[in-house]
Amino acid sequence: MSHPAGGSLEPRTAVTEADAEALVRGICFKTGPPRRLGVEVEWLVHEPRDPRLPVSPERLGAAYAALRTVPLRSALTVEPGGQLELSSPPAASLMECVGTVSADLDAARAVLREDGLVLVGLGHDPWQAPRRFLREARYDAMEACLDRTGPAGRAMMCASASVQVCLDAGYEEPGPLGHVRRWWLAHQLGAVLVAVFANSPIAGHRPTGWLSTRQLRWTQIGTGRAGGPALDADPRGAWARHVLDAPVMCVRRDGGPWDVPEGLTFREWTRSGLPRPPTREDLDYHVTTLFPPVRPRGHLELRMIDAQPGDDGWIVPLAVTAALFDDPEAAETAYRAVKPLAERTHGMPAPHNPLWRDAARAGLADPELREVAATCFAAALRALPRIGATTGVTDAVAAYHDRYVARGRCPADDLLDDLRDGLFDGLRGTPDDGRPHEAARGTDGTPVSGAHPPARPPHGTHPHRKDIRP
Repeated sequence: MSHPAGGSLEPRTAVTEADAEALVRGICFKTGPPRRLGVEVEWLVHEPRDPRLPVSPERLGAAYAALRTVPLRSALTVEPGGQLELSSPPAASLMECVGTVSADLDAARAVLREDGLVLVGLGHDPWQAPRRFLREARYDAMEACLDRTGPAGRAMMCASASVQVCLDAGYEEPGPLGHVRRWWLAHQLGAVLVAVFANSPIAGHRPTGWLSTRQLRWTQIGTGRAGGPALDADPRGAWARHVLDAPVMCVRRDGGPWDVPEGLTFREWTRSGLPRPPTREDLDYHVTTLFPPVRPRGHLELRMIDAQPGDDGWIVPLAVTAALFDDPEAAETAYRAVKPLAERTHGMPAPHNPLWRDAARAGLADPELREVAATCFAAALRALPRIGATTGVTDAVAAYHDRYVARGRCPADDLLDDLRDGLFDGLRGTPDDGRPHEAARGTDGTPVSGAHPPARPPHGTHPHRKDIRP
C-alpha cells in the first residue's frame, strides 16, 4: 500500500473525461502469455519478548534506517503503522520468486534481530490500537478521508498485513488463461482464498467474530474506496468506469496539507475542473488510492490474503494461487469448482457481497467453501510439479491441506484455540503469563470456538520449514 508522495505538481496538461477513460482502459490489462509472477509480503513488527508491548517510533525508525543499507532485490517499503513490506521483482517462475523473497526476508530478519525486533505474520494486530508511524501528506489525507466511514480505515492503514500475489493478466483471447476468465476467476476464487488463509480473528485482545478481521475492515471502509467493479464481459470498460466514478481521496499540493474533498468523483473532477483541473499524474495517483480485492495494474494484484504464520507461511498461498491461475488444467478445474459460488454473490461486487462476507466470517466452516477449497488444493498439488515447484514447496502445500483444508480449518482457528486455552502470545503459540483466560467471545458477546485438533503444531510453525526453499 505504500507509495511515494510524488514530486513537484507544476502545471501539466489537464485530462478530460474521455481522456481519463481511454487512459485507464489502455493500461489496466497488459495481455499476453502468463510468464511473470510476483508477491508482496507485509509483516507486523513486534517485540519478541512480549508482542503486546508497543514498539516505539524511534526504535522502528532506527531499524528501518539500518535495513535500507542492506542490498535487497525486493523493494522495501514501510506501511503507515510501521508494518514492513517487501515487493518482489517480477519473476520468471514460482521458485525464482520464492528464492528472491526468502533471501531478502532472511537479510531483513537478521537486521531486525539486532534491534530486538521480529516480523510477525498476522492479518490484523491482536493487541495494538492503530497508531501512525509515517507522517506524510499522503497518509494525513488518507486518514482524514477514511475517518469519514469510521475507525476501519485506521485499522487497515496501521494494524493489518497481507500476502498479495501478482499475476500476469493473461491472453487477449478467450480460454482458461484468457484475461476475461482470469479477472472473473480472481473475484470468485478470491473468496475461497479469504476462507482458506484467514488469520486475523482477534483485535483489541478479543475475538471479533470474524476469522479474517482484516477482510472485515476492508468491507467496512466502503465500496467506493475498497470495493471492486461489477463483473461483465468487458473488464477494461468496467474498471475504467469504476475508477472514474470512485471518490477522489485527495488533491495534492506542492506545499501545505492536501485537500480532501468529500463526495467528489474523478469523473466530476474532470467536468468541473475544481479546485484545479486534474492531470494525467492525478489520474495515476487516484488509481493508487483505490483498494479493491483485485486491482488491475497491467497485471492482476490479488489483495485478499491475510499475512500467514511462520517464516515461510507466505509461500503456500503464493504457490497455490500461481498453480491455479497459470497451469491451464488447474485453472479450468478451479473455474468449474468456483462457478456455483457466483450465485452467492447476488451479482454484487466483491468484497461487499454475501459470499465474501461468509468467507471472512466463517472460513472453511462453510461447507461449500470447504468443498471448493479441497478441489482447488487437489488441482494445485497436481499442477505444482508442472510449473516447476520443488518437492519442499509441494509438500508444504500438502501439509497445509492436511492441517487445515481437510479439517475445515484455517490459521485463525488455531489462534482462537490458543486464546481459549490461555496459550496465545501471537508469535509461537507458547504459554503467555499463565493467567487464566475467559472463554473467547466475539465483539457481540457470543462464544467463539473451533474444533481443537489433536497434537497440532504451535501457531507460527511450519511442517516443512527446512525444505520449503530452493
